[in-house]
Amino acid sequence: MVSSLRPFHLAFPVRDIPEARQFYRDVLGCGIGRSTDTWIDFDFFGHQVVAHRVDGDEWGVPTGDVDGHQVPARHFGVVLDWDDWQTLADKLKAAGISFLIEPYIRFEGQPGEQATMFFTDPSGNALEFKSFKDRSQLFAT
Repeated sequence: MVSSLRPFHLAFPVRDIPEARQFYRDVLGCGIGRSTDTWIDFDFFGHQVVAHRVDGDEWGVPTGDVDGHQVPARHFGVVLDWDDWQTLADKLKAAGISFLIEPYIRFEGQPGEQATMFFTDPSGNALEFKSFKDRSQLFAT
């Protein structure tokens, strides 16, 4: 295991750059880096994610069963501190975000117990934000 976490880089498709900018900046609070008319860099909780404008709807939403929920197989997100996760969940509810999976506690009372929620950005990309009361349980089996 690496002692310090290195930022990851992820690129993903969006329908509209201004729409993506508004969502990731104003709803999720991401900083903005370089951009053009066809792509934009975001500071996604210390990681670099890049939205690339694509034409058409080229991304489906296959799912898999996890803890009795149909979880989007293709998704990304971040593990937040417990209080920050709750603050974000409250902010998203207040903003009228429609959840794919409402905020709840997954694997309650088991190894890896976690708070989780799923929602989509305006282009339909699935996002998961989660938290562990005990972060050492991140890779619990």
